[in-house]
Amino acid sequence: MSTSLQIIIFFLVGLIGFSQENTFTNPLKSSGPDPYSTYDNGYYYYTNTEQNKLVLWKTKSLANISGAEKKEIWMPPAGTAYSNSIWAPEIHKINDKWYMYFAADDGDNNNHRMYALENISEDPFKGEWKFKGKISAWPDRWAIDGNVFHYKNELFMIWSGWEGNTNSQQNIYIAKMKNPLEIESKRVLIAEPTYNWEKQGDLDDDINPPHVSVNEGPQYLEKGGKIFIVFSANGCWTDYYSLGLLSFTGEDILNPANWEKHSKPIFTKSEENGVYAPGHNSFFKSPDGTEDWILYHANSNPGEGCANKRSPRMQKINWNQDGSPNLGVPVSEDTVLKVPSE
Repeated sequence: MSTSLQIIIFFLVGLIGFSQENTFTNPLKSSGPDPYSTYDNGYYYYTNTEQNKLVLWKTKSLANISGAEKKEIWMPPAGTAYSNSIWAPEIHKINDKWYMYFAADDGDNNNHRMYALENISEDPFKGEWKFKGKISAWPDRWAIDGNVFHYKNELFMIWSGWEGNTNSQQNIYIAKMKNPLEIESKRVLIAEPTYNWEKQGDLDDDINPPHVSVNEGPQYLEKGGKIFIVFSANGCWTDYYSLGLLSFTGEDILNPANWEKHSKPIFTKSEENGVYAPGHNSFFKSPDGTEDWILYHANSNPGEGCANKRSPRMQKINWNQDGSPNLGVPVSEDTVLKVPSE
């Protein structure tokens, strides 16, 4: 073989390798409901619902999450109020400490509440994750899907909850936090299912009564001084699970009148692309900070509901002229995407 031909072959092989390392397709792994990530010191720390434990992944690129370093950080003891149905964990770094927020119950869904772990190590893969107890507002009601954020140097939590003690519908609440482990204000209702697209589908079983309307999975999003909450609507057991949008329009973030719900969903199923029930999302920036991305779960086939077939996916988002997020359409599993910009 001539030297020139060897050089060409070497170049082509290298080009193929480069292409594979810089592109990806969804889903990111075969299962992983409620995906969430935090970027710190060159690494993404990723987690998703595992039902009976809390697991953390560490990776330079979320596109490679299926092969990333993985660590079980906590499993609850049996027989407690938080031993079962561990849902929607989120990892946050606040005041140089790490916190993992999650929902759990004692085996009875009616008793779901929010809880937290704390780790004072610089690297959340090191040190000890300590259980710090329940996080609740007044009144103390059913609560899941907590998301924590800073606004004007103060800490707030948003979550999905019930108005009373029975499952008539799920609403979005907000409260001010005294510190990362305590809520100091009363909860404030800022969104409840009102439009028909938030009430599609029902299921009559022990967990989900018929015609239950759902707003859940709230996620804080800010861009250019504009503030939004993206939330999931409909039951996850339906193919109509989708994302809605709240826009903040005032100064007082605890005033319900300052939150405006958009009349139409902003991210829905795509039968053409083979993506069903897209929802329970989070957001992240590319490593170089120039791109905004959505991380979400979805099913590959209709009727797959809330089971472990929900798989994590991601795609870059854009912004509308009015400053609101444009999430586009869930891309197909055949669509080759460029990895986030480094």
